[in-house]
Amino acid sequence: MKDTPITEATPLTVVTLSRDGYDIKRAMSKAHEPRLNLVRPDEVEDPLAVTCALVWAPEDDAFERFPNVRMVSSIAAGVDSIFACPSLPASTTVTRIRDDEQARQMAGFAAWHVIWHHRKMGEFLKAQEEKRWAYSHSTDMPSQVPVGILGFGLMGRQTARALVAMGYPVMAACRSEKDPEPGVEIVVGEDAVEQVAARSRILVNLLPLTEDTRDVLNADLFAKLPKGAALVQIGRGEHMVEEDFLAALEAGQIGSATLDVFRQEPLPADHVFWTLPNVLVTPHKASDTTRREVLRQVVENYIALSEGKVPPGAVDRSVGY
Repeated sequence: MKDTPITEATPLTVVTLSRDGYDIKRAMSKAHEPRLNLVRPDEVEDPLAVTCALVWAPEDDAFERFPNVRMVSSIAAGVDSIFACPSLPASTTVTRIRDDEQARQMAGFAAWHVIWHHRKMGEFLKAQEEKRWAYSHSTDMPSQVPVGILGFGLMGRQTARALVAMGYPVMAACRSEKDPEPGVEIVVGEDAVEQVAARSRILVNLLPLTEDTRDVLNADLFAKLPKGAALVQIGRGEHMVEEDFLAALEAGQIGSATLDVFRQEPLPADHVFWTLPNVLVTPHKASDTTRREVLRQVVENYIALSEGKVPPGAVDRSVGY
C-alpha cells in the first residue's frame, strides 16, 4: 500500500512530544508549512493513525499511545533524549536536523570563543571597568596556538574551516575515518580524544552524546591538556563531569573556559559557574536553526522514508548519531 502524498490538501499529521511544559506546536506556530498538521497529544483523535512525531526530550511513556509512529524527528541536532526514551518503538526511524546555516553559526560561535581565550579578551573588559588603558599581556600568534576539536561531523568540520582560515593549527578527533579537510589533522582511533587533548592549547568539544562520550570531559582528560589550556564546551552538558572541571580550573590545569551546555538547564542561579571570573557562561545558544527549516526537513525526511529511501537526516542507531 502506497503512502498518501504529503500536500497542502492532504497534510501529514505530526504529534508533538516533549516534557517540562515545552510546547513544540506553539513554538513552531510562526513557521509556515501547510504540508504538516502539528497536534499536541491531547488533540489526537486516533493515536493508531499517527505515523510521525516531532520531539524534544520526550516523557518515558510518550510513545505508548502512538505505537505506529514510523518516523520521529528531533527539533534540533541532538537525539540522545529520544534514544533514551524507553517507549520508543524499535522499528522507528529517528531523524535529526542537519542545517548548513546552523553549522556555520556554530562555527562562528566557536571561533569567537577561541579568539576570546587566545587573546584574553576578558582582561580588556576588566580594564575597561577600571578605566585602565591596559597592555597587561602579550599573546602568541594564531600559528602557535593549536586548537583541538572533539567530533568532526557537520558542526565540527565547519568549525575547523573557520579556524584554519584564521591561521590556527587544527586537529580533529574522530571515532572513524573521515574525508580529509585542507589544513586539518584528523586523528582517528579509540584514543583520538586523548591524543588531541594532549596537544591542544584550546579544546573545543562538539561531540554527540552517546554512552561512549558521556562524562568524556573528566579528570583524566583534563590532566592530559597542556597546563592552562582553555575549554570551549558546546557539545552536551552530560559530556562534562562538573566536579572534575572545577578541580582542574582551581589547580590552573584549565586556565579559562566557555560553557554553553550544562547538566541542568536552565543553569540554577546559585550555581558556582556564574561567579567564576575565568569562565564565560552562555545559555545553550551556540547555534540554532529556524522553525521553518525544522518543518521543511520533517517533510523531506518523511517523503524519503515513504519512498523506501533512507531519509537525509536519519540517525544510525548503532552509533547514536
